[in-house]
Amino acid sequence: MGDTKKTYYITTPIYYPSAKLHIGHTYCTSVADTIARFKRLAGYDVRFLTGSDEHGQKIQRAAEAQGITPLEYTTNIVNGFKALWEKMHISNDDFIRTTDERHEKVVQELFTKAYEKGDIYKAEYEGWYCTPCETFWTEQKLGENHTCPDCGRPVEKVKEESYFFKLAKYTDQWLKFIEENPDFIQPESRRNEMIQFVKQGLEDLAVSRTSFDWGIKVPFDPKHVVYVWFDALVNYISALSPFDGDGELYKKYWPADLHLVGKEIVRFHTIIWPMMLMSLELPLPKKVFGHGWMIVDGTKMSKSLGNVIDPIPLIDTYGADSLRYYLLSEITLGNDGNFTLPNFVTKINADLSNDLGNLLNRTIAMIEKYHGGVITKCDDMDDLDRDVSALAVQTVNDFEAAMENMELNKAIKSVWAFISRMNKYIDETMPWVLAKSEDANDKARLQSAMYHLAEALRIIAILVSPVIPVGAPKIWEQLGLAGFSDATLEDAKTWGVLPTGTKVVKGDPIYPRFEIPEMVEVVAKEEVENSVDTSNIPPLKENITYDDFEKLDLRVAKVVSCEKVPKSKKLLKFVLDIGIEERTVLSGISQYYEPETMVGKKVIYLSNLAPKKMMGIESYGMILSASDWEEHLEVTNIESLPAGSVVK
Repeated sequence: MGDTKKTYYITTPIYYPSAKLHIGHTYCTSVADTIARFKRLAGYDVRFLTGSDEHGQKIQRAAEAQGITPLEYTTNIVNGFKALWEKMHISNDDFIRTTDERHEKVVQELFTKAYEKGDIYKAEYEGWYCTPCETFWTEQKLGENHTCPDCGRPVEKVKEESYFFKLAKYTDQWLKFIEENPDFIQPESRRNEMIQFVKQGLEDLAVSRTSFDWGIKVPFDPKHVVYVWFDALVNYISALSPFDGDGELYKKYWPADLHLVGKEIVRFHTIIWPMMLMSLELPLPKKVFGHGWMIVDGTKMSKSLGNVIDPIPLIDTYGADSLRYYLLSEITLGNDGNFTLPNFVTKINADLSNDLGNLLNRTIAMIEKYHGGVITKCDDMDDLDRDVSALAVQTVNDFEAAMENMELNKAIKSVWAFISRMNKYIDETMPWVLAKSEDANDKARLQSAMYHLAEALRIIAILVSPVIPVGAPKIWEQLGLAGFSDATLEDAKTWGVLPTGTKVVKGDPIYPRFEIPEMVEVVAKEEVENSVDTSNIPPLKENITYDDFEKLDLRVAKVVSCEKVPKSKKLLKFVLDIGIEERTVLSGISQYYEPETMVGKKVIYLSNLAPKKMMGIESYGMILSASDWEEHLEVTNIESLPAGSVVK
């Protein structure tokens, strides 16, 4: 039997190797990779292409300045591209270079075909040219200041013999195609822009140059090199080797399902590229999606401003998953996205470490503690169980629908809402209370709670795998499961797959917490506080007056000595140095701390609480502590507890 899988061909732009890639390129490629991984998960035969656009005057000038060949220059930088994609765990199936022989062959074939059809002709070009953008501009488009409309830099006046492509010839055919295929250009705002651009009138397009020779030679006139767009855009087809053998790859995957590009090159991909394909009588891609720019602290990235972010230090410090997760969850695809380091660290701490990490850590720890690490399959026992199992199915459906609609951040939010619900489920079922009970019903209830948590994590691991491909398999492994690479979206749609006897494997936390960098803005601090699942936090007590609060005398005190109180299971006897004198205080924290570990510590001390005699000892004041809703208590290191923990 042949392969009956439905195919999906997705591409990124081919990036220009004039410098190292920045976080904007990383965003685009991470989006494409996440879509590709999702499509594989959904059962598609995926072809994912990225690459490098290596020809042009700018590259030639840069290489000459360094005293090396253009190919040496680009190869050094392209090796950096590939290393970055490896660090980011990008799962591309191919990497095309416009210097590849396979690409040159296809460009020359297609250029010749358009020429023989009469759609390419030779003439002399005189006009304005932007070298950084590799774009010609008319006087009308430049306006009075004679700077490039795209990048704002000065343009050069050039006059040279060129071949031209009859772009304007295909205006009516293009407009008809766009009318019949309204989803071809996405988002809709970009489509409207392109329609207006075409309706204003198109000029024929220069597609060769003679003023430099770093490029693919025009086969029938080798003093010309093929100009950038008839070279670069062809990569999407040349990577499929249409003229090799029977063109199996081309037949299988073309037309492309999705070209993902930055909004600054939407025009070339949605006007020039389709018109080239119309001339060549080849199928057009199904969709072009123009994503937004990456903004840094409210300003578009620019080398001149010095705010271009190198992704490699971020990956080395925080991990590829963290960077991928932040970019994909924070930015609505199609809109610009703002990056600030404090917000980035705040987000990954809250979502990856706190929400997902804690759910995994708590679940595995409780299964080990209460059931020797062994999961027992249980059906729904009560409304809580029915709620979470139904929500799991709904979450998979919501996730799939959002991903199919290219709403990546919405898909991620649906999964994190389920993660939050499962954290709340722990607090509602209170396994630590059930574990202390001798009642058979409570023991069964505990097994059911553990099963529902583990099964939820199994489904979560599948859903998050396109976004965080490093952490997802680790969740799977800690659940004691094998064969993660074979898991599919269908596996996530069925509740109750985990079999009885599965043994969890406790591991290190998959996402550590990071310190928020200095210069944290107030907004970022507020986000830290608001990121906690508030459903766990006890309700606030009724208000007191400011005068009431003024009566409290809170001091920092140093523990001089500490010992257990005889005949008491809970009380420790402290002698505290409060600066002006020493005080004796009893505190019921013996089950949490050994006396010798407290000596020398500093604590928060309520000094003006009236003395009270306990176990024959007068206790003067109170040591403040903070406890959460899972019987954890801290006296000296309250930073380890979440916001909302009760100070008492």
